[in-house]
Amino acid sequence: MYIAIVILFMFVCPALSVAGEAALSHHAVSIFVLTAKWFVFWAVGIRQFTAGVWQTLKPGFTTREIFRMQGTESYPIVREVGFGNICMGTLGICCLSRPGWILPAAVAGGLYYGLAGLMHVFRKDKNAMEQTAMISDAFAFLVLLAVVVRSWA
Repeated sequence: MYIAIVILFMFVCPALSVAGEAALSHHAVSIFVLTAKWFVFWAVGIRQFTAGVWQTLKPGFTTREIFRMQGTESYPIVREVGFGNICMGTLGICCLSRPGWILPAAVAGGLYYGLAGLMHVFRKDKNAMEQTAMISDAFAFLVLLAVVVRSWA
């Protein structure tokens, strides 16, 4: 289920949203602008908000299924990471009504994905879920980096 959600929020939903808006829009908007908007909304907004809610309500999933940790002593830390994900996710979600927030959301989300992905790289014996997290984090970082670089150019 985790892998399917990652694929949905990182690839399928952004692509469908870009295609839908491009087809229905009466204004000429570049594909890059649409991709930035919808990728930030789905990958930073929906994915991080959903992950944050999940980490807050069910920290055991993150500790057991992704990091293969036993016990509950790490739950308060996972919940705090969840609060941060909820905050970044909210910023990404708000980009639909506040286009000026796309760049700040891309910076915050991109840094998070880049640093989290880097952490996964150095862990040994990754399971399929952690491999998925590492690859999707790296992909999100690169897309968001492109958004930031192009926005500042």
